[in-house]
Order: sequence, then structure tokens, then C-alpha cells
Amino acid sequence: MKIERDARFEAEASAHALRWSCEDCALFDEERERCAHGFPTEEHRRAYNERGVLLVFCKEFELE
Repeated sequence: MKIERDARFEAEASAHALRWSCEDCALFDEERERCAHGFPTEEHRRAYNERGVLLVFCKEFELE
């Protein structure tokens, strides 16, 4: 799923404490900075996702 990171997204994410990045996922290996299932992480990382880009939500996301 892809959506634009705009002011509306940021307001809703803040209001609902939305967690969406690899760093929030139980499958993310912080030590190795990679997905435990081997999926690419670049488009899902916090550092990549700045205002104006399309946010890419991972189908394997598992909340910690």
C-alpha cells in the first residue's frame, strides 16, 4: 500500500500514534538493519520517509 506523506497523514499518524516503519516492526533486526523475512527495507525506513514521498506500507508488518 502506498500513500503520500502529507500534512493530513502526519496529523492522523500523530492523533492515533500510528506506527508504520521497519523500526516499529517486530520482524526488523535492528542489529543487522534488515528484515527477518529478507524483504527490502529502504522504502519502509523512517529516514527514507520524509514529507512529500510516497509511504510504502509492508504487508508483513507486525507491531512489537
